[in-house]
Amino acid sequence: MEMHDARDAGVGQADPGPGRPGDPRDPWYDALASGWGELDGTGAPASVVPPRGPAERRSASAADIYLEVQRSEAFQEVRGRYRRFAFPAVVLFFAWYVAYVVTATAAPGLMARPVTGAVNVAMLAGLGQFLTTFLLTWAYARHARLRRDRAALDLRWSVFEQTREQGAER
Repeated sequence: MEMHDARDAGVGQADPGPGRPGDPRDPWYDALASGWGELDGTGAPASVVPPRGPAERRSASAADIYLEVQRSEAFQEVRGRYRRFAFPAVVLFFAWYVAYVVTATAAPGLMARPVTGAVNVAMLAGLGQFLTTFLLTWAYARHARLRRDRAALDLRWSVFEQTREQGAER
């Protein structure tokens, strides 16, 4: 039985190749998100960017590269595209959900009104909840594919190249 998610699944196998899961050259391979669950030795969480003394030489560390990318116009554009889609979508979907729950609670007579046969307004609204969930998922995936994925991938590989160049200089 193959275990693709195992930490040592690639042991004894050929190099998975660039861009494949398990590629140690990938900048996200086996790395925790900065500041998440990492300890500084005293039991306290480590700071995201370690403090530097004024006498220390400023070389481009991985943290500097990530901060530079985070401040870049391209990153801000990708982030803005995400927010311009996600926040209105969440607000609209939440309003639709709350309207359904409030109407079911406050106006049971309206929700019990038959539409056809044994199908009433509440059943149609409940099925509408499922339909809008699927539509929102489809719209989110389409928006990500058309508006964000290419730019995010370009950013990822620019960071990968910068960190690889940094590693080659050492």
